[in-house]
Amino acid sequence: MSTSTFSSAHRIYVKSLYKRYLTNALDWTIRRDLWRAQALQIRAEFERNRNVHDPRALATILEKAEAELAAKRHPDPYICE
Repeated sequence: MSTSTFSSAHRIYVKSLYKRYLTNALDWTIRRDLWRAQALQIRAEFERNRNVHDPRALATILEKAEAELAAKRHPDPYICE
């Protein structure tokens, strides 16, 4: 069993942020083939920051990601129930 620097709450938060990015991208791009390319770019961005272990640097990255997501939020998102 490997030990991790970050808590399970942190992992859940990052997964939630990733899912919100994907959902927001799908709100803007209805065609799945075009959305898939965006999803791969989003995944690459998350993977690029995967090995950041400095808490301050990580906090800065997450803060910027939240701000970027808020700025790109669709004004009329799809709501699935």
